[in-house]
Amino acid sequence: MGAVVLMLPTKAAAQNEFTVNGKIDFVSDYVWRGAYQNSGVSIQPSLTLGYAGLTLNFWGNQSLENSAKEFDINLGYTINNFSITVSDYWWSGVDMPYGHYENQHFFEGTLAYCFGESFPLTLSWSTMFAGGDKDEDGDLQGSTYINASYPISLPLDITLTPSVGFTPWKGMYHDKAAFTDISLKASKDIKVNDRFSIPLFVQAIVSPVYDRTYLVGGFSLGF
Repeated sequence: MGAVVLMLPTKAAAQNEFTVNGKIDFVSDYVWRGAYQNSGVSIQPSLTLGYAGLTLNFWGNQSLENSAKEFDINLGYTINNFSITVSDYWWSGVDMPYGHYENQHFFEGTLAYCFGESFPLTLSWSTMFAGGDKDEDGDLQGSTYINASYPISLPLDITLTPSVGFTPWKGMYHDKAAFTDISLKASKDIKVNDRFSIPLFVQAIVSPVYDRTYLVGGFSLGF
């Protein structure tokens, strides 16, 4: 659910510089915050427009089996090491209408802070504030996800990133406070030539709330 990749800008663009970036991720499976998305092998394209710290990101997921479809919009702003993002998640699926905003879209706000290059711990807090995130009585439940990650640079240009996710109260993730996901991700840019390389990753994920484990891999092509 949602941009697993939730778009969290970590660096501001140069002042008054307009940027356009496109990327396609190819993943062996799609797991979001510890929850399996019934997607299987998937293609995840994204388009990001940036200007002076402000980013507009469009992110999608399409299962190769045509069993899952998602389209998210993320608006973010970064200043120094702090970022704020507002997201519109839509994951109703193949052949479903897009415009039912009250119940089929999930709106979330995220605050994130990275402590810097010398101590690259990133903390984020994400809370649903409108849309389909409702309890059995139809009331907004404010589902919240907290994440901490810390990339570690290793020899051979490999980055190892442990990460842990937690929900502090009852919501869409669990019926009480719980750890949603604990993961370890290894990533490396595979050099093709002097001007082109392919980012590759393998990630082991444990989901305590669902009592599930996953091993996911993928690579990216982008500009």
